Amino acid sequence: MSTRHPIIAVTGSSGAGTTTVMKSFTHIFRREKIRAQVLEGDSFHRYDRAEMRERVRRADAGEGPQISHFGPESNLLDTLAEVFQSYGESGTGQVRRYIHDAGEAKELGGEPGTFTPWQPMIDGSDLLFYEGLHGGFEHGTTDVARHVDLLVGVVPVINLEWIQKLHRDQNLRGYSPEAVTDTILRRMPDYVNHICPQFSRTHVNFQRVPTVDTSNPFIAKDIPSADESLVVIRFANPKGIDFSYLLGMLHDSFMSRPNNLVVPGGKMGLAMQLIFTPMILRLMDQKRRAA
Repeated sequence: MSTRHPIIAVTGSSGAGTTTVMKSFTHIFRREKIRAQVLEGDSFHRYDRAEMRERVRRADAGEGPQISHFGPESNLLDTLAEVFQSYGESGTGQVRRYIHDAGEAKELGGEPGTFTPWQPMIDGSDLLFYEGLHGGFEHGTTDVARHVDLLVGVVPVINLEWIQKLHRDQNLRGYSPEAVTDTILRRMPDYVNHICPQFSRTHVNFQRVPTVDTSNPFIAKDIPSADESLVVIRFANPKGIDFSYLLGMLHDSFMSRPNNLVVPGGKMGLAMQLIFTPMILRLMDQKRRAA
């Protein structure tokens, strides 16, 4: 952790809602005139898309252990911890981008599924903002979480996460239902061992819970909408959280436990704005005092 160079990390698997969180933070940064260095979790994958596919193929053929993007074997997590440490100490570090599609390939000048070269971070940033799978990772000698000043978890209930993945991979990427199911099964050990534990280290968790039947996610025809969901927000330390204010601003919300606030799914973005604005301003105030 660093007072002079704070780090905010949002951790959660793809499709969990981390994009919504990123938009909420972007609005806060713009409104409060905060210059953020953005760090994408995908840029710390160990292998490009072609090599990862080959390693998965070999694992499926029994030529090695199973591998997934959820696990440490396929990610540069020591490098991620080093980048966090470097930024916390000096406000500097190296970054690169993973090129997801043709649009980004045109923008960044590379092939989809590859990485841009490493390059220095922007000068004079106010904070580092990370969004990806491993912002709260801690295993063995690798401890990413210890460098983070504000750690946010975003996770739907598991059946909803599977529904979102099934629909995205089938409709946008052209995968068969069987192929997506195989991916889910392949990832499960890494999900249990390396993703779930991170949500016990977060300062704030957002978990979306559908209010419609998702008991068999593999036959669901639609993804439950925000209006068909509730969001459970858990605070690791509720001290200093003005729950009366939040309940007044977020209509139809309620407390389910002393540190759990439940809000309608459609108000998740507003809840993030109300919760994180004072937290970020507090980090900025501490930064100014330490300067």
